[in-house]
Amino acid sequence: MRERLRATLETPGFQRFIVAVIVINAATLGLETSAGAVRRYGTALTVVDHLALYVFVAELGCKLYAYGPRFFRNPWNLFDTAIVTVSLLPTAGGLSVLRALRILRALRLISVVPSLRRVVTALLTAMPGMTSIVLLLALVLYVAAVMGTKLYHVTAPAYFGDLPTSLFTLFQMMTGDAWSDITRQVMNTHPWAWVFFVAFMLVCTFVVLNLFIAVVVSAMEEEHAEESVQATEDVGRAVLTELAALRAEVRELRDRLPATGAEAGGRTGEPAARRAAGRRRGSAAGQRE
Repeated sequence: MRERLRATLETPGFQRFIVAVIVINAATLGLETSAGAVRRYGTALTVVDHLALYVFVAELGCKLYAYGPRFFRNPWNLFDTAIVTVSLLPTAGGLSVLRALRILRALRLISVVPSLRRVVTALLTAMPGMTSIVLLLALVLYVAAVMGTKLYHVTAPAYFGDLPTSLFTLFQMMTGDAWSDITRQVMNTHPWAWVFFVAFMLVCTFVVLNLFIAVVVSAMEEEHAEESVQATEDVGRAVLTELAALRAEVRELRDRLPATGAEAGGRTGEPAARRAAGRRRGSAAGQRE
């Protein structure tokens, strides 16, 4: 029973059904943000939301029964369980804010769609390498903020009045948001300020941030390589299994052939012996005559 249930849960058709339920549930939760849609279809939206939740709970229950203790060894199962548990919490009274967390069910697409799962796995794999880059970025940002506060706190107090303000301003510039406007305002008083800001943008935006991309891409390539190796190993095991089965069949056929040949030889040899004995008796009689 567990084997059949496990096979059903792993079929592409069942996975597509779960994806469809997640997408429909996410759409209904989005429609609930519209007052007009709630007035017209409020009851239907609530019914669809509850049905989707029941489907998710039933799916987790079936997985727990089918996989047993192995269910808790898969981090994606724990991820799905946490999301569904949040949806089951009461949303009345002071916990009404949990109602907004129902949209987290849409994140279940990550655990259901293999391509999304690979991307998230690659990001998690890249976290150790990204830690050093984050520290480097924080160091550069801190040094630039101290310099900007010392140099431009009088010229542009709204942007560089103190260290926290400078940190926020430089972080904003690092994202590419209105950095040219800030630079031009400072350059009205300090014409050579562009050197500081251009150097900061080159280091942070075009060097450090690209390192993040490089680390993530490298992690994704490693993830694809591991999947390719795993697929190759699976194919190799399948081929070896087929070869073993073929060898067993050939061995069985070889074992049968000698016995069959001996039986055939015995059957065909008996008439030949009789004919030879008849010829010998005939020749002996002729000699007597």
